[in-house]
Formats: sequence, C-alpha cells, structure tokens
Amino acid sequence: MSEQPTHAETAVTEQNAAAADDDTSLPLFHRTVRPEWIDYNGHMSEAFYVLVFGYATDAMMIETGLHAGYRESTGCSLYTAEAHVRYLREVAAGSHLAVRTRLLGVDAKKARFCHELYVVGAPDDIPEPEAVPVATTELLALHVDQRAGRTAPFPDSVRERLASLVEPAPAWAGGSIAEVPAVR
Repeated sequence: MSEQPTHAETAVTEQNAAAADDDTSLPLFHRTVRPEWIDYNGHMSEAFYVLVFGYATDAMMIETGLHAGYRESTGCSLYTAEAHVRYLREVAAGSHLAVRTRLLGVDAKKARFCHELYVVGAPDDIPEPEAVPVATTELLALHVDQRAGRTAPFPDSVRERLASLVEPAPAWAGGSIAEVPAVR
C-alpha cells in the first residue's frame, strides 16, 4: 500500500472547491488514520502527524504552481528549513483528518506557512468553525534551485499566488519550545 497520495486524494473536493471559490484560501487536505500509524500508546505516532503535514505541504505546492511539472522544468522546489510541531490531542485509528493550510508570509526566496490538523466526522468533512486543532505545525521553506544547490527567487507568478494567500498568523504561531531549567 503506497504512502504517496493519489491524484484523487490530492484533488479538490466539491466542498473544498466551494470554500476556495474566492481564490484566497487553499483547499483542505484530507487523510484517514491507518492502523499502522498507531503506536504503542494506542494513538497516532508523532512521525505520522509529520507525514500528514508533509502531504498537506505537497498539496499546497500543487495549488500554488510548485507541482511536479514545475520541478521537472525548472529544477526548483521548496525545501523545509525549519518546523515547529505541536501535538495537542491524541488521534485514534480510523479518524478522519482535515488539514487547513495558511500562508503567513512570502518574500523573494522563502515562504512561512502553517498547517492545522483537525479530526472530522467523515473523509471530506470541513472542521466546524469552533473546532480546535489536534496538532499544528509552522514551517519556513526555501525556494531552492536543485541544479545550482542554492536558493533562488520564486517566479513572479508563483510568488504572486503565494502572496495572494497570505493571511494573519494564528495566535499560536511564532512560538518556540520553552526552556527547561537544569536540575542541580
């Protein structure tokens, strides 16, 4: 069984298309928790939260013009330079997940964005407005020319598409891991 999302899995659902009609938000990314994602504590293992977030990043790249054809023709792609994950609630096997992606900023060569992971009732459901995420991640990604081995400016069309999606950061974004004082 392949871990890579199929074309059908990354396609925009009718509900997502309606939610993204104004072209100022990205469609939700959906996935269902597989039994092999469950750890020895009986809930989704931390690695699989990151896997789902990675697939949501791939879906965001497709929606903003950084798809496979772009990568093949330009030799450029997004590389994650930094990530901060928060695990907020346990997720059980078979849970239906929806990931909301928000662009928080973009400049010539980098993008800051976040994902909020929700448990929903059915495979293509949209989280309720008052829903609380079960996990979040904030990422800084660099646009890299893989052939040259260094960062490169986004093409204007991609940068403009990313910029059109920028919205205010949620209250939780920008945080860091708290210091733990050494025991003496």
